[in-house]
Amino acid sequence: MQPTGSRTTTDPGTAAEQPTNAHVNRNVATIAAAHATAEERVSRHQHLIERLTQQLGRPVAIYVATGSIASWIGVNLLLPTLGRPAIDAAPFCWLQFTTTCLALIVALMVLTTQNRQAHQAEKRSGLDLQINLLSEQKLAKLVALLEELRRDIPMVPNRYDAVAHAMTKAVDPRAVILALEETFEAKDPPTDEPNKTAPTADDSIPSAK
Repeated sequence: MQPTGSRTTTDPGTAAEQPTNAHVNRNVATIAAAHATAEERVSRHQHLIERLTQQLGRPVAIYVATGSIASWIGVNLLLPTLGRPAIDAAPFCWLQFTTTCLALIVALMVLTTQNRQAHQAEKRSGLDLQINLLSEQKLAKLVALLEELRRDIPMVPNRYDAVAHAMTKAVDPRAVILALEETFEAKDPPTDEPNKTAPTADDSIPSAK
């Protein structure tokens, strides 16, 4: 038995993990809520197309398509040998028409699914950019506070740090974007072409022999 009045000791590691776990759980709940909200805005037709596209993207779909085409060709080649007319004789016009229509439908389904995924990816990239900008601004403010604290402490020698001074200012996103665009759009320098001298009057006159 534990004596009365004694304190219950807790593991420091466990006590430190509790706030961390709560912070992680809060972030996971926020992401899950955002995902659920985005899914609620999707129509039933979009959900149906995405489910069908997901099923078509599995290996079973390849096996089914290959087996169906091979069976159709085999049956139409076997029927004439049994004295019966082929349903779709070579060159299998009905098979070509069906596969073309199915390919068009599958391509449209994939494009529909990719459009929504691209829209979601654009939102996530915008959120990542916003978070990165906020983090960069917070770090710049933190460096500025540390520099101010260093100048106010009399025991620390005051010296000018150019790197720390530059880090106290947040980066301008527009300037970074312009610099990136100029870098990406920069073309290779043109190759030097050999200089072609214009013919002179003396060159046009044949020399007398």
